[in-house]
Amino acid sequence: MKTTKQTKLEKKEAREFYFFTSPWWLGLVLFVIGPMIASILISFTRWDVISPPVWVGIDNYKELFTEDPLFWKSLKVTFIFTIVLVPVQLTLSLLVAILLNQKVKGMPLYRTMFYLPTVLPVVASSMLWLWIFYPQGLLNFFLGLLGIPPQQFLTDEKLALPAIMLMSLWGSFGSNMIIFLAGLQGIPRTLYEAAEIDGASIWMKFKKITFPMLSPVIFFNFVMGVIGTFQVFTQGYLLTDGKPNNSTLFYVLYLYRKAFEYLEMGSASAMAWILFIIIMIATGIIMKSSSSWVYYEGQK
Repeated sequence: MKTTKQTKLEKKEAREFYFFTSPWWLGLVLFVIGPMIASILISFTRWDVISPPVWVGIDNYKELFTEDPLFWKSLKVTFIFTIVLVPVQLTLSLLVAILLNQKVKGMPLYRTMFYLPTVLPVVASSMLWLWIFYPQGLLNFFLGLLGIPPQQFLTDEKLALPAIMLMSLWGSFGSNMIIFLAGLQGIPRTLYEAAEIDGASIWMKFKKITFPMLSPVIFFNFVMGVIGTFQVFTQGYLLTDGKPNNSTLFYVLYLYRKAFEYLEMGSASAMAWILFIIIMIATGIIMKSSSSWVYYEGQK
């Protein structure tokens, strides 16, 4: 009898569990798994939204790899953006986090100031930097004070991508910084005190204590940075729209054009899945390498 009551109670709890979690399950199926399955099928078709889709097999993938030079151009721009920005972003955010971890009067204000750009919407900060990069903008004004002629930051093929990198760095390093700061505050002070007694230098303390103890946080920010930079879109769309000469044609920006300007939904879906595979491979490589440089407490 007791077992029967327990079984009824377990069934009731199970029903309640599925009932209260049903919004999440429905959202997962309808808005994540469903669209993913649909995009896989669409990637094997030619579909302009207006007319019915036509099955073409792997033709969309073939055309992207063999007949579309802008596909490779957008991939190159995105790779350069990722390879340059992510290390700079991690290094700068870590250095600022170390500075903001000091016991100095007014530190909450300094932390707020450095984190504030991260809170701003990307569209708003893009408009701000658009004004800064104008030929008559703030940056050229300060360059003029140094005797440097005005630069065409957003229309010069050599300067457009670095300009977007600068804007992205300003707007995104704060989130990494705050995570690094939390990691730094979790390192036991006793480790540094023991190192100081042994006469360790600042560099040795960083190398032997700070970096190993902070390596899981660095690993997390590294992975998220790579994933985020591969998906960059708003900055390139608002500041340059991929110009000049496609020097800022990011991969997702080109994907957007394929889907909503050229109405090539099949090709756009194929690009989305290629990007998914690239990110998965990049993340897998980083995770594979983590065993040689990421330290976890309790690890032998």
